[in-house]
Amino acid sequence: MSDFLKHECGIAAVRLRKPLAYFQDRYNSPLWGFNKLLLLMEKQHNRGHDGTGIGCVKLGMPIGQPYVERRRSIEKDGLAQIFRKEMKDFAKLSRKGVMNPKDPESVKTHFDFGGEVLIGHLRYGTSGEFNAGSCHPYLRRSNWPTRTLMVMGNFNMTNAAELNKVLIERGQHPVFGTDTQTVLEEIGYHLDEAHTDLYRRFRDEEREHGNEMPDRISAGLDIPAIISASAAAWDGGYAISGVIGNGDMFVMRDPGGIRPCFMLVTDEVIAFASERVPLMTVFEVDEEEVQAVEPGTVVTIKADGSMSATRFAPERPYTPCSFERIYFSRGNDPQIYRERKAMGATLVPQVLEAIGGALDRTVFSFIPNTAETAYYGLMDGLRLHRRQQVRDVLVTASDAGTLTPDLIDDLILRNWPCGEKVANKDIKMRTFITQDKNRDQMVSLVYDITYGVVEVGGNLVVLDDSIVRGTTLKKSILKILTRTRPGKIVICSTAPQIRYPDCYGIDMSELGRFIAFQAAVGLLKCSGRASLLERVYQDCQAELCKPAAERVNRVKDLYAPFTDEDISVEISRMVYPEDTEWKGEVEVLFQTIANLHRSIDGEAGDWYFTGDYPTLGGVGMVNTAYVRWYEGLDGRAYDLPL
Repeated sequence: MSDFLKHECGIAAVRLRKPLAYFQDRYNSPLWGFNKLLLLMEKQHNRGHDGTGIGCVKLGMPIGQPYVERRRSIEKDGLAQIFRKEMKDFAKLSRKGVMNPKDPESVKTHFDFGGEVLIGHLRYGTSGEFNAGSCHPYLRRSNWPTRTLMVMGNFNMTNAAELNKVLIERGQHPVFGTDTQTVLEEIGYHLDEAHTDLYRRFRDEEREHGNEMPDRISAGLDIPAIISASAAAWDGGYAISGVIGNGDMFVMRDPGGIRPCFMLVTDEVIAFASERVPLMTVFEVDEEEVQAVEPGTVVTIKADGSMSATRFAPERPYTPCSFERIYFSRGNDPQIYRERKAMGATLVPQVLEAIGGALDRTVFSFIPNTAETAYYGLMDGLRLHRRQQVRDVLVTASDAGTLTPDLIDDLILRNWPCGEKVANKDIKMRTFITQDKNRDQMVSLVYDITYGVVEVGGNLVVLDDSIVRGTTLKKSILKILTRTRPGKIVICSTAPQIRYPDCYGIDMSELGRFIAFQAAVGLLKCSGRASLLERVYQDCQAELCKPAAERVNRVKDLYAPFTDEDISVEISRMVYPEDTEWKGEVEVLFQTIANLHRSIDGEAGDWYFTGDYPTLGGVGMVNTAYVRWYEGLDGRAYDLPL
């Protein structure tokens, strides 16, 4: 992707179904689960580099012994740093004779992460402060294990302000600026309520309770009921995992399935991850053995090992984030790999039209690294098109008796799609430009060019998986590509035009930064229809005065006067590298929404392209985003009351 996007976030969870002694006997290591957690997180490192955290709960610890631990870091290579430190501690305990590394009970007693329930989180911080305190998992401590709670997730709530208001009205003191704290406190509140009810009930039974009280409360906690009450007011996309101090564990997914979450269940372990392939790779299982957590469902594993999947919210249309398919999820997932290739192949008719069918004068390439799979699909589609052309000519010539060696040579040896790696990304430079304030200064250094592979005056077609802001395209990529001296550069996006902000966990929240939006505004002004900007502003304000269920997306009205082609032509003009000596042509092509859906197996959310948001909070957010843009205000629209 030429425009760098951040994404919240990646989760991993391991719940051992056997005692540590089993793993010592079978795998010669009581840290089998701990190592699996590390591998699950490492295989999802693409989902977060800003911070990381791990947590552990030990089952059945004696009174007075620690049972919950957590580590967090925002250091460079924080994941490796955390695990190295823990293994150093493990070795130190062994060396000093404090712990017997081959004795599972000794490991469980003395090593902080020698437990049966292990969770891990990888964070991309799209907002808020970058410090260890903002990393997951969040921990709510109590001297009651059944009230101690760790929570982590890949999520964003559109109504965080309203949720914080509820906490305040209860008399709580939430920390503003993070919906993670809101989620933790909401679940914690209902956990406390359930705990108190159970305690009072058992106490009033006038039985001898003493040490048996914690076990009775633990057995009586109804986790699905707690989750259902906690999530009743949530509006957003989320995959959330939590562990209670007694060992009860839960993993939940939002009712629309916006955020991904996968699960593996074997005789030895129950494991969760944000992507399918890490589970397949780490546990060496087939694709069919890994299943998606159903939207609107909470999977609960009680401390005694019993497992259930319970619906906590009414069914809604399935709208998983299509950017997972286009960009975020790693392409070695077999389904995602097929879909990305299909996205590239569907662009063939548009590409052929853009180059006038002149395959013999065109070089095809891609913008590393995530567009590579779609590029293979584009090339497959072009070859299939060319083979069909050859077949038709051969059949016609054969029937007419005009088949000659020269004709065969012309058909077979010429005019075939030619692919080259033209753009090369300097991976190390990316770390210097992740903050917007530095982007313009450093962006021209991100890509290098391969010289001598493009015919001077010919066509250069470059595939990108999406074009969001167009900044890198204009200030870096196109400038560099012009050095090959093509007559025409065609930039192809496997994603449709991104017209509307996201509010469910992707760093695409400010409307005014989208190049498609800028193109629409520019066209309105150039065509004498700038008054529509004021009218939409007033309409958006009016929508925000309505009940949430009655609101509609008024920003759509800005795009209504124009076709997709109109917007694309204007974007092509906007990204043209004017401050170069090159005088060729630039054309930017976008995937159609219909072809995107044809490429994806099953349903897919498309609100960033269509403006059709899957939750009420999304509709309120997009109207607020426009109001803020019109008033010249920066910041995320969903940080404010809607």
